[in-house]
Parts: sequence; C-alpha cells; structure tokens
Amino acid sequence: MSLRARVGLALLICALASGSALAWVAQQHFDHWQHRALFPSCVGCHAGAAEANAALWPAAVNCTQCHDGTVQKTVDWAPPPGPRASNLKFTHGSHAEAIRRAKPDSALQCRVCHTDAGADPMQVKLAVVKNCLDCHGVKAEHLEAPDSACVTCHVPLVRAVSLTRADVAAFPAPASHRAPGFIEQGHGRQARAGNGEVAASCATCHARDFCAECHVNAPEVQAIQALEPDARSLTIATELKAPASHAEPNFFLRHGGPARKEAARCATCHTQESCLGCHQASPTAALAMHRAGPGRGAGARVERKRPESHGADFSENHAELASARPQSCGTCHARSQCLDCHRPSAADPSPGYHPAGFLTTHPAAAYTRDQSCADCHNQSQFCANCHLNAGLGSKDGLRGAGYHDAKANFMLNHGQAARQNLESCVTCHSERDCLTCHSATGSRRFNPHGPGFDPETLRRKNPSMCTACHGASIPE
Repeated sequence: MSLRARVGLALLICALASGSALAWVAQQHFDHWQHRALFPSCVGCHAGAAEANAALWPAAVNCTQCHDGTVQKTVDWAPPPGPRASNLKFTHGSHAEAIRRAKPDSALQCRVCHTDAGADPMQVKLAVVKNCLDCHGVKAEHLEAPDSACVTCHVPLVRAVSLTRADVAAFPAPASHRAPGFIEQGHGRQARAGNGEVAASCATCHARDFCAECHVNAPEVQAIQALEPDARSLTIATELKAPASHAEPNFFLRHGGPARKEAARCATCHTQESCLGCHQASPTAALAMHRAGPGRGAGARVERKRPESHGADFSENHAELASARPQSCGTCHARSQCLDCHRPSAADPSPGYHPAGFLTTHPAAAYTRDQSCADCHNQSQFCANCHLNAGLGSKDGLRGAGYHDAKANFMLNHGQAARQNLESCVTCHSERDCLTCHSATGSRRFNPHGPGFDPETLRRKNPSMCTACHGASIPE
C-alpha cells in the first residue's frame, strides 16, 4: 500500500466513527482553534497518533495546569472510558507504524487527515472521507463506492464485537443494494467469491443468520455455511419477495415444468410446506424441496387460490375438462374431494355421478373399463352384495343349485368365461376359490389346462406359477 493510501485509510476510519463516538465529541468538544498558540504539535497531546503503545487522549491532569481556577476557570473533562464502538480496522498507532515501515522518512502531519485543504492546522475536524477514498483509489462517494472496497477499512461483523444491535440496524445500504434486480439475481453473483465462500465485503454487514432468513437451502449452500453466525445481523431488515417471473400471466398454471427442471433453484425459497399449500393431492411434487426447520428460512408463503379457469359455474361444467385432463385435476384435488359429490347417498335425491338409468347399463361400462368402479366402490362389498341379491352370485357356494344362482349349471361352463375375462372373476374371487377344485395336491384335482396348453414354455418363463397348484412336484 502506498504512503498516500495509508494516510487515506486513517482519514476514512475517523470519518466512519460510530454514532456513540460522534455523540461523545458533541458533548466533550475541545476548541483546538482557541488553543492554537499553546500546542505547536498535535502529538504533544495525542501521543497515541504516532506511537502504538501511547495514549491517544491527553491526561485530564494536563488541563489543570491552566484550568486551575486561578489562571483559567476549572473544567470537568475526562478522556473517553474506552475504545469507541466501531467495525473499523484503523488505529492511529498501527497506522503510524505502517507509514514508518513504508516510508521511514515520511513527514506527513495530522493536518493531512484532519483539516481541509489550505486550512489552518488547528482548524481540526473529523477526517475528510473524500480524501480517504482518493488515497485508496476510490473515485466515488462513500456509499457509492464499489462494495469490494468495504474490506479496505472494515472488519467482518462477527469481529466487531463492540457494536450493538442498534448500531448494526443503522448500517446504511450501499447504492448497489438499491439497484433493480439486486435481490433476485445481483446479490448472488456479487456474494460468490469464487472459492466456495461469501465475498469478504458481504461479511462486513452480514452473517449466516441473515442469509438463512430467506434461503431455505442455507444448510446446503457452502458459501452461506462459510459465514460465521451472528444474531445481530438479523436486525438488518430484509424481505423475501417473489421474482419477476412469478408475476407473468398464468405462471401458476405453467410453473410445473420449470420446477421439475430446476428444482434446486426453487428450493432456494420454497419449502415442502409451501408446495403442499396447493399440491395437497399430489405430495410427491414437494419432495424435491426441503422441510422447514432450524437453520433454514421460513420460505415463501403460498396462498391457494381458485384458478381463473374455474369460473362461478365451474362445478356444473367441470366434467368435460376432468375427463379430458384428469391428471391436471389431480394436482390440487384429492379423490376424497370428488367423492364428496360423486358418491351415491341414500339421503341425497340427486342422481349423483352416474346418469339416470345407469344401473341397467353398468355391466357394459364395467366390462369395457369405460369407468373405474374401484375409484368409488369397494367391489368385494358394494358390488358383491348387490350381485348376490340379484342372483348373480352363489349364496351357498358349490352346494347351491348352480355356481351362479341365476344361471343353472354355470359351473360346468365357467372355464370358458374365466379364460375370456378372468378379471371379471377376480372382482369377487381370490386364488384360493379356484384351488378348491383346481389343484394337483388335493381337493377335486380338476385340470384347469385347456386345449393347446404348452407346459414346457410356461415353466421356462415362470416356474413359480406352477407351484400354486402342483407344489414342489411339478410334472415333466
């Protein structure tokens, strides 16, 4: 660092003193100009400005040499009780030592930092910030300077232990933070230092706690975890806002595609809970997100709203859309919601889901699978009870007049019906019903194999199927 730069550092540090230090100066102001004839050298009183181990402030007893009540009126003055609260790197002693190492024959004086150009040396003021920035090559006002310049004078927040929460809350935001799009995109690029850590300039004001206020994926982001925690950073106000893309027309109808392609990006702001606010019927859509918990941001609050396509009379006209795109409905609606209206009820005089007269035509609909009966009905109870009462089942099993009571001698011809549509049989029957007769290991040992049966091929494909009837003794 050049000599001029080191002098500039002192100027900047003094100018950025904390509010508590400024308040002390206002209350304990010393009129240097009035005493200009008494002190030819600044370091006569402020030895610490030149010596690292010396006191910066004069001792109170030095004042009493004149202000003894006789020569001059007495004054009640005492040096500050300790170092001022600050997040600055600068001290006069260390700065003076750095100057001597860089320029042993330096003749720099205090006026360079503490007076305006051309002013009397005793017209002392706090350091001129512009001079500091000029020395460090920053051609801009303090808060307009590049964010990368912060580390020149400031230590990370976690090291500025003397600052209170109020001090941190009063930090002014740099101009870059007010630029359009900074929150959505700009701060991420600026924060990445390229080595998996957050840029040192960001750590001047921020800590891990601050980032985790918005970032749901904070525990998974290496750069955020590289920051040290500091609860004081939470006093800097921030708000999680939806990016501009979320304001586009029909975004909610089209967000599924981008979410599947860039799930990690969505997981920055969304938790599983925020997805489940809408995706109640399809919870798998939320599995790519993180669950809310300690160390993570609360995430976006999502409010479930009625889509624009669902007009006031949509419940009366939704059938066509639901039939054409049932998966679309399943994104938000659960089966139980459909059954609230579409399940027949003896107490409800309305026809319900099925049209009038459906009972007479439902066998064809069930056989061709035009509709899935099992979506609403328990087939082993709802269907079987009705079929038994209609004579389409056997009340006495094989001891009855026929296998199906409504059709005598059905048992003699049921094999053909089973081979044509075994699925209709399993609506009421399980495998054990067949094994009552069709088993090589017991019972009546009726052969279920029809004409053209190829046992060798079936055994090669799936020998375990043969064991259902033959056990371990599968014939050759």
